[in-house]
Amino acid sequence: MKKIITILTIFMIFSSCGKLEDLNENTKDPANVSGESLFTGAQKSLMDQMVNTNVNFNIFRLFAQYWTETTYTDESNYDLVTRTIPDNHWNVLYRDVLKDLDESGKIIAISVYPVTESPKVRQNKLAIVEIMSVYTYSVLLETFGDVPYSEALNVDILLPAYDDGLTTYKLLIGRLSTAIDQLDASEGSFGIADNIYQGDVAAWIKFAYSLKLRMGMVLSDVDEAAAEAAVLDAAPNVFTSNEDNAALVYLSASPNTNPLYADLVASGRHDFVPTSRIVDVMNDLEDPRRPFYFTLFEGAYVGGEYGTENDFTTFSHIADAIQVPTFEGTILDYAEVEFLLAEAMERGFNVGGTAENHYKNAITASITYWGGTAQEAADYLQNPLVAYATAGDDYKEVIGTQKWLALYNRGFEAWTEWRRFDFPVLVAPADAYSDVPLRYTYPIAEQTLNGANYNAASAAIGGDDVSTRLFWDKY
Repeated sequence: MKKIITILTIFMIFSSCGKLEDLNENTKDPANVSGESLFTGAQKSLMDQMVNTNVNFNIFRLFAQYWTETTYTDESNYDLVTRTIPDNHWNVLYRDVLKDLDESGKIIAISVYPVTESPKVRQNKLAIVEIMSVYTYSVLLETFGDVPYSEALNVDILLPAYDDGLTTYKLLIGRLSTAIDQLDASEGSFGIADNIYQGDVAAWIKFAYSLKLRMGMVLSDVDEAAAEAAVLDAAPNVFTSNEDNAALVYLSASPNTNPLYADLVASGRHDFVPTSRIVDVMNDLEDPRRPFYFTLFEGAYVGGEYGTENDFTTFSHIADAIQVPTFEGTILDYAEVEFLLAEAMERGFNVGGTAENHYKNAITASITYWGGTAQEAADYLQNPLVAYATAGDDYKEVIGTQKWLALYNRGFEAWTEWRRFDFPVLVAPADAYSDVPLRYTYPIAEQTLNGANYNAASAAIGGDDVSTRLFWDKY
């Protein structure tokens, strides 16, 4: 009997030790998660954040005054605090995108890849991870200004310092150049784990150059030499058609539908209508994209008043095609690239062609992408209110207005380009908390948890306010 008790006691001791050791295991640690799957997840998290219209996460379509709210108008009046919107944007980009991309790169770099896979395939994967990281950081810098960068992903630094925005932005362009040099289009990469280009390295090269063009132009008012160098290097290798667009095609079933479907349809809510600000402009121009942007209301396109309560039943709605679950999300497209080239020519950066032809290419690309015809685009360009020579007083007004129309479903980029061009003229609602924001304020969590670094960053940029111009927004 004593032997049995002793054996049971020893068994219980070892069992207890095993259970105590289990408490020290991180059950969420992705020890067996592949770098490829982390890349896929980061890619989707990034795309979801950039395309959704959930007022807790993304209100850039409201900033660009494309859409307005029907009942709850806080976000249309620039209340960023109640829903801690900057915190959510920041957290998704750092935690769900950059951190997963960082881990993806680390795992791919040390993994024993299949013997059938060329070492150049691994190099391509790491370069693509780098390109996606650069894009994500560029969004953070264009949203907030100075942000954590050099210490941001270091697990040993809980309270990272903020880095100077202009310096960091130029470092990112350098990282982009290095990544481009590492890509080998004769080899593959992520294959089906890549939901944007399905592992097509040649397509990623075009994307990286197009992103470099975009980032160069963002710097054009503050560092002309750096801007011109980036633009001239990128221009010969950028997108040349809508086939090159950086887009993710969503699936028909949850949770992989386009977030717009979840926000506008599956939610059962009717929170948004297009604004009279954009509808009236497009009506005046007889713009052929109207049926692809909006529905008709009593035979006409009618927009709601921005920043006020709007009866959902008495205005045009968001076009049905935008609300289908499989509608693609886009983070960079050919029309934007052609507008950038037009601007580059106007600034004296000799990228080839003429500003007018690039402008025409941009508008034609936008119209045909949405479903219009080349003939409709040609007719539209004959309108004196659209034609390059007569549509405005200077190129910023001409390009800025048409670029705003073309970026209709890309709220963040539209807001950024409005801040650069200052066209079209956007006016804050009468009851708004501020003028149209020029940046997001820093997350409340940063103020409370990382106070010293937050205070230093706030002072460096000129104050943590939505009216503070960022390092690239000179005028």
